Amino acid sequence: MRQPVTRRLQAALATLALAVAAGGIVLSAPEASAAAGSATGYATQNGGTTGGAGGRTVRATTGTAIHTALCGRAADSTPIVIEVEGTINHGNTSKVSGGSCNTADGVIELKQISNVTIVGVGGGAVFDQIGIHIRESSNIIIQNVTVRNVRKSGSPTSNGGDAIGMESGVRNVWVDHTTLEASGGESEGYDGLFDMKADTRYVTLSYSILRNSGRGGLVGSSESDVSNGFVTYHHNLYENIDSRAPLLRGGIAHMYNNHYVRLNSSGINSRAGARAKVENNYFEDSKDVLGTFYTDAAGYWQVSGNTLDNVTWSSPGSDNNPAGPDMKSTTTVSIPYAYAPDAAGCVPDVVSRTAGAGKGLKVSDGNCATEPTPGPTEPTPDPTDPTPGPTDPTPPSGTNLSIGAGSDGSSKASGTSFGNLRDGDLNTYWSPAGSTGHASIKWDSPTAVSSVVIREAAGSAGSIRAWRLLDADTGAVLASGDGAGSAGAVSFSRTTLRKITFEIVGSTGTPRIAEYETYAS
Repeated sequence: MRQPVTRRLQAALATLALAVAAGGIVLSAPEASAAAGSATGYATQNGGTTGGAGGRTVRATTGTAIHTALCGRAADSTPIVIEVEGTINHGNTSKVSGGSCNTADGVIELKQISNVTIVGVGGGAVFDQIGIHIRESSNIIIQNVTVRNVRKSGSPTSNGGDAIGMESGVRNVWVDHTTLEASGGESEGYDGLFDMKADTRYVTLSYSILRNSGRGGLVGSSESDVSNGFVTYHHNLYENIDSRAPLLRGGIAHMYNNHYVRLNSSGINSRAGARAKVENNYFEDSKDVLGTFYTDAAGYWQVSGNTLDNVTWSSPGSDNNPAGPDMKSTTTVSIPYAYAPDAAGCVPDVVSRTAGAGKGLKVSDGNCATEPTPGPTEPTPDPTDPTPGPTDPTPPSGTNLSIGAGSDGSSKASGTSFGNLRDGDLNTYWSPAGSTGHASIKWDSPTAVSSVVIREAAGSAGSIRAWRLLDADTGAVLASGDGAGSAGAVSFSRTTLRKITFEIVGSTGTPRIAEYETYAS
């Protein structure tokens, strides 16, 4: 239960006083600047990622001081910039209580909070065997820090063995100029370096080093955890990684200008309907750098401009579908933000001069040269007036199987009656409670379907920005799209099923669907 504001403020002042006395935290003037530069990639979407910009700046030299700074805010959304210097470890990282935080021993806990920047300064910030855990939080920036040797087994343990881990409704995270490293794989007690699961979206990892680990990172913890996505990876070095560079289960990811060196077993593993745009990367001394691996649940990719330097490929099999040696696109991915990729040939040089903590926050100029990180700029806004899609798509021929034909239905995150989806009345509609949700049509017996029509209600055409159509019996992705107007009349390979699900992955505002029609032809 949250404390009243007055009590929270009193607790905050007392906590800060103790921290200052202990020498672990130093307050500087309010209105200080946040992390250098501004977010890139998918972190610019969904309202942008600004972290603690505009809030008070606090200097911390222990993990306990970081928690104290979070707990000392007036509210869990009060912006704050935490400048970290020195080594953060188990000996100096303890739980701190307060009305604006939810912390724990032995981990940097960013839980149920928003508007926070953690940035390494001075002689550098090293999180030694201490992971950073982001849960049920939004608008977070982590910049210019090293996180190393976080274990899930052995001693000491932290964060399930993840250097940085995100889960449970996380939104808008920018991780930039970091060094994430382990000293082995799962048998040595380590897990992933950069993991996302349980509905984590709008994340960018840029100018970072991930090395010496069995697992680079994942998006989705299982074949059913496919609500994550919209992740950008650019100008990163993946070095001596066995697999998961990254592993994608569902969702959309964009990888450009990364340097992959010694991917020992597999690299970008797109599966369970995931779609990856892979462009202008440099793959070197590696095996199976792209494909669907260790499963028969297919993923997809769009490739262009990549360089393969001493890359080997395994043979295809029932649970192994490498994209090479002749890499070809199997899907298309539309990117909603502006970016200027370097040519792949200069990526090793550019990444070597920019990626990782302690590199002066240098960035690429998009022309194979580097420059200092620019000052903060306004985040790329979401479109406020999307181009409307067709309000009355032409239906396929035949009977609408959603009405009659033994059909029924259900919905999740519903804000209005599901029955309005299949009543033949365009003046009524179903709407989820927020910007995402899903609805299904189901039948008593297996029914052949080859197309659907999603009719958005009057005044909301084009609000659905990203979606997936799923065979709910198997979890297979029948079709997907992103961008205004991409939902409407959708055709796919004729499939016999009992239940078909339309999943809204992203939208502007709250979407409204007047009719969800299904057809056999």
